[in-house]
Amino acid sequence: MRQTRTEEFLEFAHGRTGQLFRSACLLTSGDRHLAEDLVQETLGRMYALWGRTGLFGRTARIENPAAYAQTVLVRTFLSHQRRRSAAERPVGELPESGHSPAARDDPALRVALLDALAELPPKDRAVIVLRYWEDRSIEETAQAMRVSSAAVRTRSTRALARLRERLGGSLVEYVSC
Repeated sequence: MRQTRTEEFLEFAHGRTGQLFRSACLLTSGDRHLAEDLVQETLGRMYALWGRTGLFGRTARIENPAAYAQTVLVRTFLSHQRRRSAAERPVGELPESGHSPAARDDPALRVALLDALAELPPKDRAVIVLRYWEDRSIEETAQAMRVSSAAVRTRSTRALARLRERLGGSLVEYVSC
């Protein structure tokens, strides 16, 4: 039974790691190393829950493991942001343009979006990623973040206004042909 549990989890992890990493990159504003750490921690937490025995000896199943993994990822990110040292990021060399070294190699749209996301508070950034990248409903986002639906709507409105202010009314100028 344990071998089957491990095989099932490995199949799940292999299929979801890419999506989790992309979401983590958006949450961390392009910090690939932190994104990798968040994905690893998320998968570790998921494995601990995978196939856990519930009441009466039955195996407790997560109804939607993919959505649950995204929720764990966001909660892990928010927990990381609350830590005092979360704002400190060591680098080998100082960037010349004010962007991270990874961002300099990316297309203009990605750089502009990641820079704009980085300026948002972590909870606002999480709402934007869940609502518009993960395409979750207000209720699903509220549940993932353990806040009310009204808080999600307020944060969405505020974060989108800040993004529009930072990026201009439209992203058209950042799109290359």
